[in-house]
Amino acid sequence: MNDTEYHRTLGVGESAFEGLEEHLEDRSYEGREYRHVPDYRRGVERGTVLFDGEVVRGFPKVPRTLVLETGIPTQFEDRVAVEEKLNGYNVRVVRLDGEQLAFTRSGMVCPFTTRILQRLVDLGALFDDHPGAMVCGEMIGPENPYTAHDYPEIDSLAFRAFDWRERQSGEPLPVGERRDRYDRYDVPQTRLFGSYDVDEAASEVLAIVEELETESREGVVMRSPDATTLLKYTTSASSRSDLAYAFSLPFDYGQPFMFRRLLREGFRTIEVDEGDEDARERAHDLGEAILLSMREAVRTVDDGGSIGERHTVRASPETVEVLLEHLRDQGLTLEIESDRREDGDRVLTFCKRVQSSNDKIRNYLEGHVVAE
Repeated sequence: MNDTEYHRTLGVGESAFEGLEEHLEDRSYEGREYRHVPDYRRGVERGTVLFDGEVVRGFPKVPRTLVLETGIPTQFEDRVAVEEKLNGYNVRVVRLDGEQLAFTRSGMVCPFTTRILQRLVDLGALFDDHPGAMVCGEMIGPENPYTAHDYPEIDSLAFRAFDWRERQSGEPLPVGERRDRYDRYDVPQTRLFGSYDVDEAASEVLAIVEELETESREGVVMRSPDATTLLKYTTSASSRSDLAYAFSLPFDYGQPFMFRRLLREGFRTIEVDEGDEDARERAHDLGEAILLSMREAVRTVDDGGSIGERHTVRASPETVEVLLEHLRDQGLTLEIESDRREDGDRVLTFCKRVQSSNDKIRNYLEGHVVAE
């Protein structure tokens, strides 16, 4: 496919595509060249890929509501399907020229996910019957290289489908049809809590979120029955976890990341009509998430250690090796903390070193002043 055909497939004008081209990033996977859109540009979704004459659409940005009672009616007209939002990393799986490939949210082929998915879920029959499908899902569990989060039902790593889209156009399947199809192909999915009338959805979703809160789970994604309108809402546990993580690497996450999560909690305390005592408890929990994680980071560097993002992965030796090569190709500095064999797999724990937080904490400990 030449560039003119690409712009037609993407549904943008020729001049718009010419403006987009300068922002495309060039990548290769096993000798095959491709380009991807690393951020939202000119109406084209982040993560959109141009690969061997084929287009893989990125996943659309999902808006968030801070107040369910007013946010839901502004987005939905009739019914609202409510499914669980999981804490992991987003992948889109397609078949191109007979090869199954897994793309990350930004549009890069992940060699680890491409290989490990063969072990976790069989998508062969699905792609045989629907070669233009784009399987959208979340990789979750404690042993993954990007976003490790514990789920009691997951020992290592698992895949959960949350959407089905047409690879080239990005058009979604309606919720009911999508869930029936995945069931037909034995593909595990995110939980469906139910479908509700718009007028009752806010109270139903709030009750669901409060239950998820007790389990320290992420939240929900709401969809119109045709899946063209999406809206998300997360738990306070998720906000606290994000803040604790951000402040464990205090100079590597920007203020907007932190402010957005504090903003959610500010609106949440009003939405649920908290009394003074409950609001103080919320503030206490937020303060602990922020201060104690930062305290641990400073203490670690003060004791001569280093801070970073720690992950454990379990896969074949070849799969682990291509993952390490993939991460290092992105300029990441990795420190191997443990490396062992278990039942034929290589089980590796590594730390992605974050230079900014390490350097700045050390400088301040040594007496450098803060410019304010």
